[in-house]
Amino acid sequence: MSALRQAPQPNVVTAVPSPRRPWVAPRPRIGLRLDLHTHLPGVVEIDPLPEHRLLVHAGAPSRGVWRSHRVLYTRGDIDLFPAGFSEVWDQTDEAKVLDVRLAPTLVRRAAEDIGLDPGLGIDPRCQVRDPQIEHIAWALEAECQDGYPGGLLYAESLGMALAVHLLGPSRADTTPDRGLSKRQLRRVTDYIEEHLDQDLSLGRLARVAEVSVTHLKTLFKRSTGLPVHEYVVQRRVERAKELLMRGELPISQVALEAGFAHQSHMARWMRRVLGVTPAAVVRGTR
Repeated sequence: MSALRQAPQPNVVTAVPSPRRPWVAPRPRIGLRLDLHTHLPGVVEIDPLPEHRLLVHAGAPSRGVWRSHRVLYTRGDIDLFPAGFSEVWDQTDEAKVLDVRLAPTLVRRAAEDIGLDPGLGIDPRCQVRDPQIEHIAWALEAECQDGYPGGLLYAESLGMALAVHLLGPSRADTTPDRGLSKRQLRRVTDYIEEHLDQDLSLGRLARVAEVSVTHLKTLFKRSTGLPVHEYVVQRRVERAKELLMRGELPISQVALEAGFAHQSHMARWMRRVLGVTPAAVVRGTR
């Protein structure tokens, strides 16, 4: 049975992917998955799934009928369905929806990190506005459409931030009022340097520092002034610049050695960080 379908009734059209959607971006390593759906007019049924899911309205305003109530969805409206939850409504207009799914394991890990009961549930919510969820959703959408230029670290950070937020604003902030110790910071930065050419994991770096993932994000930024993913990107850019200036490797190989997915990925970040292209760096050494 499809996880997102329109009920098989006369004159009802099955929900289809948006024709403009060039991507489907699962992140199984961190318990995060994204997709973009188009709900066509008709009956829409959300089947129970093992993941928590958020449907974020991403297109033009659309009307529908939910539990005998007429509703009008606008861009940024959010429906939250906990794992195992099902729902049915009648879609009057076509609607484009960003479908974000979080594995319960990710939410449990977030709860443990912030000192909450890992069995804490997530309440269903319909047509709510939440600026923080919306911000994270659009950031995830942009990241996916660009092919994850921020890498696993950035997607993992966004997924963890979303999970923590869904656990509720009443959670206690248990993050120590300090940064990483000198020893912890040295261990983490040394590990990053030694593994720049790999797809670094926020969870792995947290284990190196011997802190939780949530605490690592906060403590690392307090110690360096940068989020973990931005620090890693800057180090990759500097590594790429050094390799390019040596002139011993082709640009495509430099990209891989510095930890970028491909040459255009490296070029994009070099322009953002240094304001120059890899080719310009090479020309400057001749």
